[in-house]
Order: sequence, then structure tokens, then C-alpha cells
Amino acid sequence: MNAELMLTRASSVAEVIERFIQAATLSVDAALYRFNNPRLASALNGAVRRGIRVRLVLDRNKYEESRSSRELLANSQIPSRLLCGRQGPGSKMHHRFAIFDDRMLLTGSYNWTVESEEQNYENLLILREVQQLETHQREF
Repeated sequence: MNAELMLTRASSVAEVIERFIQAATLSVDAALYRFNNPRLASALNGAVRRGIRVRLVLDRNKYEESRSSRELLANSQIPSRLLCGRQGPGSKMHHRFAIFDDRMLLTGSYNWTVESEEQNYENLLILREVQQLETHQREF
């Protein structure tokens, strides 16, 4: 398996994600339970300005609860869509994954939030296996 594991205890995961966003040449598709990290929002806005296809799917409930998430997206050019889980309102779109240029997958417990970066113990798995990418592309 071609994989790399990152832990917030050891390094800045946001910095790594930001570099992947900046290196994207075609697309960034992310399904995120929570999103409020201004650094990552800025990187996504930069990708949009460079002509990269950026698409976000966010959990509707968490988005509606989070003033910072709403403000980040209201002041951005990032295309986003809100979803609930399989049972509709009250259930969660609980994913945390991103696909870069249809070649690399990030997944794990890491939410794209300030809290995940600065307070929590989180993990991020970086995968480049075709089967894993295809499965997550279908889910997205």
C-alpha cells in the first residue's frame, strides 16, 4: 500500500493540506464534516482563482451551527454543497476526505478546523491507490 500517516501531535496537518491544494493542477474535491480553517479556505480560494475545479460537500447541520463556517464560505468563491446523512435532517454527512487531481486521497479523523489543528489529537492518511481513489470518487 502506498500510504503515509500524519498525526497532529507530530506536525501541522493544515500546512500539508495547504501545500497539496497549492500543488493541485486540475481539481480538489473535499467531503468535510466540519470546515472553519481560514488558512485552508484561503488556499482553496487561491486554487479557484488559478482555475482549479474546487468542490466542497459539507454537513448541513454542522454548517448551520458554525458561524465561522458560514462566514468563511460567504466571503469566498469556493463552490459548496450542504448534505445531511442517509436519514435526512438530523443525520450526518460525516466524511472527512479530499481528492486531489484524481490521483491522491486524504482521509482520517482530521476536520479542516482550527480546533483539529491546534487542540485535538487527529490523524490524516494520504493514499495514492487507484482502488481507494475510485471508491471515494464514486462516494463524492
